[in-house]
Amino acid sequence: MEHFNDLASFAAVVREGSFTRAAAQLGVSQSALSHTVRSLEKKLNLKLLNRTTRSVSPTEAGERLYQTVAPRFDDIEAELTSLRALRGKPAGTVRITASEHAVQTLIWPRLASWLQDYPEIKIEISSDNRFTDIVANRFDIGVRLGDDIAKDMIAVRIAPDMRMAVIGSPAYFARAGRPASPQDLLEHECIGMRLPTYGGLMNWEFMRNGQNLKVSISGQLIFNNGDMMLTAARGGHGLIWGPTDAVEDDIRAGRLETVLDDWSACYTGYHLYYASRTTSQALAMVVERLRYHG
Repeated sequence: MEHFNDLASFAAVVREGSFTRAAAQLGVSQSALSHTVRSLEKKLNLKLLNRTTRSVSPTEAGERLYQTVAPRFDDIEAELTSLRALRGKPAGTVRITASEHAVQTLIWPRLASWLQDYPEIKIEISSDNRFTDIVANRFDIGVRLGDDIAKDMIAVRIAPDMRMAVIGSPAYFARAGRPASPQDLLEHECIGMRLPTYGGLMNWEFMRNGQNLKVSISGQLIFNNGDMMLTAARGGHGLIWGPTDAVEDDIRAGRLETVLDDWSACYTGYHLYYASRTTSQALAMVVERLRYHG
C-alpha cells in the first residue's frame, strides 16, 4: 500500500513526459514530485527515469513498470467512477480534446447550461488543432471531422456536414478585388494556418462538379489560432479559408463576406469518438448531450 502513491506519481511523470506537467495535474509541487519518484527508485534500487534539462523518459525498467501499472490505475479510476454512480447521481470527470472551432460552436454551447443540472460531473476541455491519441493522453472523448475512426473506438456524429468558404472583409475586397477562381488566390494576400501535427501550412481545398482542387496559398501572415485568423480577416489584412458557420454573425453584420461560393468544399461533419471499453455513466450522458439529431 505504501507504494501506491509513489507508483501513481511515477506513472503521471511518464505519461506527461514532464515533471512540471505531471505536478500540475497531481496538484503537488515539482520538487515534491521529484522527491517521490527518487524515493521510489531508491526503494526498488532501480533507475526508472532518464532526466535531462529538457525532457524525461523512462529507462527500460521504467517502461516495463509503467506498462504494468498504468492500465491498472486506469481500471481503478474507472471502477471508482462506476461506484459513485451507485449513489444515484452521475459523477466523475470527462476529459475532451477538440479543435477550437468544435469547442466554440458545438461542445461548449451544448454543455454550458446542461452542466448546471449535474454538479458532480466535471468537464475538462483541451482546445487543440492537432490529432490526439486519446488513450495515450488519457482523454475520454476526442472530436474530429469525418467518421474515419480507429476500429477500437466508437464514433458518434455531433454536427451536420461542414461547408468551407474563402472569407474576407469588404475593405479588403475594395482594395484587392474579388478572386473569380481558386487559381486567382495566388495573386491575393492569404492568411495561412500552421498545422500543429506536421508543422506544414494548410492547403485550401475546393470542389465543383466532381472536380477537387488544392491551392497552396501564401501571404504575409501565418497563425496557428483560428481566432487570430478571424481578427486579421476582419481587419482587412487578407483572406482566410474556414467553415461558414464560424462567421455567420460576421456575415450578417457585414464585417465579412464570402467568395468563390460555387467552389465551396463540403466535408463530413464532426464526430466524437471514445474507447469502446469505456462505461462511465457521466461519459455516456455527455455523449448523448453532444449527439447530433439532425
